[in-house]
Amino acid sequence: MHRSLMCAALALAFAGLSALPAAAAPRAATSTLQVTTQLPRGVRPLHYDIAIAPDAKSASFRAQAAIDLEITSPTRSITLNAADLKFAGASLSPTSGAALAATIAVNEEAQTATFSFPKPLARGRYTLALDYTGLIGNQAVGLFSLDYDSAQGKRRALFTQFENSDARRMIPSWDEPAYKASFALRATVPAGEMAVSNMPVASSTTLPDGRVSVRFADSPKMSTYLLFFALGDFERATADVDGTELGVVTRRGSLPQAAFALESSKAILREYNDYFGMRYPLPKLDNVAGPGQSQFFSAMENWGAIFTFEYALLLDPAMSTQRDKQDVFATAAHEMAHQWFGNLVTMQWWDDLWLNEGFASWMESRMMTRLHPEWNTALQAVNSRDAAMRRDALATTHPVVQHVDTVEQASQAFDEITYQKGEAVIRMLEAYVGEDAWRRGVRAYMREHAYGNTASNDLWRQLERAAARPVTAIAHDFTLQPGVPLLRVAAPVCKGGAMTVALTQGEFSRDQPTRQALRWRVPVIVQAAGTGTQARTLVAGGKGSVSLPGCGPVVVNAGQSGYYRTLYAPGAFTQLAGRFAALPPIDQLGMLADTWALGMAGLQPASNFLDLAQATPVNADPQVWARIAGAFSSLHAMYGEDKAGRARLDAYAQARLAPSMAQVGWMAQAGEPTAQANLREQLIATLSDLADPATIMEARRRYAAMDSDPAAVPGALRKTIMAVVAEHADAPTWEALRRAASLEKSPMLKDTMYALLASSKDRALAERALALALSDAPGATNGAAMIATVAQTHPELAFDFALANIKAVNERVDATSRSRYVPMVAGGATTLAMIDKVQAYAEAHIAKDARRDADTAVVGIRDRIAVRRTRLPEIDAWLARGVK
Repeated sequence: MHRSLMCAALALAFAGLSALPAAAAPRAATSTLQVTTQLPRGVRPLHYDIAIAPDAKSASFRAQAAIDLEITSPTRSITLNAADLKFAGASLSPTSGAALAATIAVNEEAQTATFSFPKPLARGRYTLALDYTGLIGNQAVGLFSLDYDSAQGKRRALFTQFENSDARRMIPSWDEPAYKASFALRATVPAGEMAVSNMPVASSTTLPDGRVSVRFADSPKMSTYLLFFALGDFERATADVDGTELGVVTRRGSLPQAAFALESSKAILREYNDYFGMRYPLPKLDNVAGPGQSQFFSAMENWGAIFTFEYALLLDPAMSTQRDKQDVFATAAHEMAHQWFGNLVTMQWWDDLWLNEGFASWMESRMMTRLHPEWNTALQAVNSRDAAMRRDALATTHPVVQHVDTVEQASQAFDEITYQKGEAVIRMLEAYVGEDAWRRGVRAYMREHAYGNTASNDLWRQLERAAARPVTAIAHDFTLQPGVPLLRVAAPVCKGGAMTVALTQGEFSRDQPTRQALRWRVPVIVQAAGTGTQARTLVAGGKGSVSLPGCGPVVVNAGQSGYYRTLYAPGAFTQLAGRFAALPPIDQLGMLADTWALGMAGLQPASNFLDLAQATPVNADPQVWARIAGAFSSLHAMYGEDKAGRARLDAYAQARLAPSMAQVGWMAQAGEPTAQANLREQLIATLSDLADPATIMEARRRYAAMDSDPAAVPGALRKTIMAVVAEHADAPTWEALRRAASLEKSPMLKDTMYALLASSKDRALAERALALALSDAPGATNGAAMIATVAQTHPELAFDFALANIKAVNERVDATSRSRYVPMVAGGATTLAMIDKVQAYAEAHIAKDARRDADTAVVGIRDRIAVRRTRLPEIDAWLARGVK
């Protein structure tokens, strides 16, 4: 599953000060342990034969299921998962003999159905036949609908979303990853509509009433959460790659916008076939586009039928940017990696979710670097790692391999630790053992566990055999215990033309500076600044050292593959800062990231970041300037109502960014690097945040000229320019944007415009946007996104509104994610009163064992208050001194 862009935006709104509830004690992940289950043991499914007849108009469906199963322990009842299903009948047939009628008991709270029989059932194989009905929702859980405008009028398409535990909303099933089985799916659908599932259509028959019965080929053995079904007025384009039919499926009329996704998928599939040493095993692989959005994911890796929201799959020349193009590629690469890591080989239980998501995130990044080196996305590894460290540096974080008990806890496991820390740990371990050994280990793991389930130790065993190095010990340090190592770097000691650097390992903590540091075995790469001379070591037991030829400043974590913060002694930092402009861009980014984090935590002056920003040349890599611009936006937000302090910061930041903005300009230049196009968007957005008059005036000028001069607003800047106009809109401008959104026929652009209506800095307009969010105008999946967007600027206002309208808000949020949404809305707040509100909400509305995101919001607010009180004075003092 690819995490939602909205979810990522809200994480940034927490200013990186996220937290989780207290972690359980680390435990070894091993396939020899009994697999966790919430169902009685002793019965396992072998094959599901499902017949479904959806009625999109009535938002309901009828279905029959024939489930081949094996009873391994005598029992009088069979319990499986079922949610929002009503059963008309149930019977159990042995391989020979008469069928037994079942007494049916449904437990709505536990999401189970139990079928009891008049006599004990002996060990053996049976078929459980079920007749039932269910609901079609309008949010992305179970079987759901998405409505959109088309040239033929209003349309409704159906899709499924089953991860993590929502197959039970369409199919009575053992809805847990370890209960793998094969699936046969038949669907009765309206004539003229296309049905899509994991496997190709095996047959299609027109029924007497004009409907069509579609039967799909049987699936391989797989987990329930990977089953997929879609139905609608679709078009499909295909290509053949190594014998696999690769396809894209879109609503009618938008197929050309999927051309880049299809072309990219061809190259990605070839690379993955080679990398894994096992060809993709299904006959076809579709990527199915759906309008709208979820607050928590953008795409889902259903085997053979990836589902992706349109904004993450389609490219519309009227509005798509270079960043959009990169996101489309990244999403496809992520979901296609899951076809091996997750689908072919699946974690036993949600404790090891990172085996899916961390590896897919790593492969996504690897593919971008390999297939599009011109994008220079290798530098993004620093930002990804930083997102994990922000959450991991608080006492309430959790290990990568975490203990999961409930469905809600499984839903909350899709976070920065699972994705970004998982990715960062993989990158570090690959750098430690080498690319070739790493790939040999991954290939062996895939061969041994194909179509099965695993835990993390199954992977470490294969990697250690391939590398002949102690991978498991290091991996356990970074995956079975939480937290971020901190390496303190002493000033180099030079003697006889060589230098020795002493390293001391502690722990980087935002809220427990005096706690006893955990211990990690930390692979470290050190490089003499300005040379290619490197040395490697493994810091163990808390201390280490490394020697290099020559004398001068050194870069610790050169190349930024390590998962740790680097704190230089003051003299060593000053030396390195003096050479900052000459460092490789990835090390500039790493130093900026560490300096910002360490400064905000009080481990070094917060103003050190401004020293580095001041030392950055105008011709630095665009991603370095994007990082600096993002930090200026964060500082601007931290000042809150301190208008004088904010004005000083804004004036400095505007002046510091002006040369870069002048260099990139408003219009794309022939042959410019792709990163420059992304920087243009970033600079315009940041200067708008900083209330730069020239930027706001130019955006308004271009927007006003859009109808008469199409060149004034090129497609690649349309969203950026509209965002500036919306952010600083007055009431007439806001109303004009609202009218334009209501008339827009492109689903993607319509969604964008409604989101922009929620971005106004004006409180009165934000209140109007909140009211609009709960109307029918934005569409069923956009209202929650609008409230979340308001929260980025007005968190207290958005939170209070959400609470006052909690029933309507919950109707617009994925059911399994409701415990996450409202706390996330509060995440950017800065008042003690908001802490009380969040805690009161959690106590009243969220189960005690599912308050991870409520705790995240509370700790984030506390930390933000502390940063304002303790760190901003250092920024003020630096600005008061002036730039020398």
